[in-house]
Amino acid sequence: MNDSLLLLAILCSSLVPGLIIFALPERSHRLRTTLNMAGALLKLSLVALLFILVYRGRFPELRIALLPGMELALHADSLSLLFLGLSAFLWFLTTVYAIGYLEGSPHRSRFFGFFSLCVSATTGIALAGDLVTFLIFYEMLTLSTFPLVVHRGTPEALSAGRIYLAYTLSGGVVLLVATVWLRTLVGPLDFTVSGILPAADPALYGEFKIIFFLLIAGLGVKAALVPFHSWLPTAMVAPAPVSALLHAVAVVKAGAFGIMRVVYGVYGIEFCASLEVLGPLAFVAAFTILYGSLRALAQEDLKRRLAFSTVSQVAYITLGLALHGPLATIGGLVHLVHQGLMKITLFFGAGNLAETLGIHKIRDMAGVGRRMPWTMGAFTVCALGMIGLPPTVGFVTKWYLSLGALTINQPWVVVLLITSTLLNAAYFLPILRTVWFDKPQRPWPESPPDHGGKETRWALLLPPLVTAALVLLFGLLAAAPFSPLQWVRLIAAREYAP
Repeated sequence: MNDSLLLLAILCSSLVPGLIIFALPERSHRLRTTLNMAGALLKLSLVALLFILVYRGRFPELRIALLPGMELALHADSLSLLFLGLSAFLWFLTTVYAIGYLEGSPHRSRFFGFFSLCVSATTGIALAGDLVTFLIFYEMLTLSTFPLVVHRGTPEALSAGRIYLAYTLSGGVVLLVATVWLRTLVGPLDFTVSGILPAADPALYGEFKIIFFLLIAGLGVKAALVPFHSWLPTAMVAPAPVSALLHAVAVVKAGAFGIMRVVYGVYGIEFCASLEVLGPLAFVAAFTILYGSLRALAQEDLKRRLAFSTVSQVAYITLGLALHGPLATIGGLVHLVHQGLMKITLFFGAGNLAETLGIHKIRDMAGVGRRMPWTMGAFTVCALGMIGLPPTVGFVTKWYLSLGALTINQPWVVVLLITSTLLNAAYFLPILRTVWFDKPQRPWPESPPDHGGKETRWALLLPPLVTAALVLLFGLLAAAPFSPLQWVRLIAAREYAP
């Protein structure tokens, strides 16, 4: 296959099945499932092939003319593969989970149609070769996720959807203004290794600084940076598969990935340092880390506690970028993957509790580990990972962020990470104590016959077990050639090391 056509095939592997699914009647369960799984498996296979090409130093590119002077630019590099690989793998597992979770539910063709459009938009974001293409897919992601947030159609869901749309569209407008402003100053905004602005006219530096903060504000909405985060806990009324993709795969990661592209691909890390914009960015990230953890402490609803945890945890990515050091950069980049694996497991676990036992509140989880030991075992592994305990991937992230901070003489970051770890423990350990050591407040129902004696349907049980196993595997074998850490080291060595 031609390298450039490979990019188009990866994009279409979810887009085409999604468009077909929209037209299917609700009763076409088998065909819909086949299309979903075939698209997810095909995308995963094509992305694996693209990994091999990029690892060997081939960087496919495809440009399609849209308007005079404007192109849809797709380009694969090491950084795009980090996000694309995470998205393709977790979307495969989320597809399996969603098929089991929504079994017997109405409007499944509509759900899985938008679900596929969502993964297509995320694929486009990962492969975007310039800021304009990124913006196009970024707004497609907003529009395709809104129907998923309001899928249940309840007044609460519709209200959450309106809030989500208000935040994300407002962020998109700010991002559009900043992109147009920057393009009028410097022309095409292709992502490059060291950024496109260092060679620009010094007389424009003041405008570049303003545009930088506009770009970060626009992207910070989806990345849930404070004060643009409020939509995220509100959106937790959505079904568990949607919550999982919002937090671990698509929306917040699209914002964080966009910040990576702006810092490294447009401005360049050295140019950002010369503009003195990294310090304020690090402050916003640090504040978000603490604020999200403090708000998580006060939440009794399990999904809302996990949502505020996401606000805190995703900010580690931004913090690593803003510290302007190779080790901290590695810590921030690898957390894109690490946080995704841990957080999707936690939301899968929350979904299993809600779907199987009707549990939504932490106080109702007393003794549930005895009824659902596999689900809560996976949940426990990833909760400890969020705290940062070895041998999980969470420890790897915090280790590199701490070493990176000390290397550039920023000890306040170590204090921040210790404080954050204590707060993480304060809102996760009481859940684990309740799950494993408290007495159940009511007798748990036996597993129904259609579960085959298991604690829940296999489609709900298998995905969190896989992701939890990877949280341990990539923590224990972080130095192995196949680990996310090694790929991030390749990125830092090949493209982004200061």
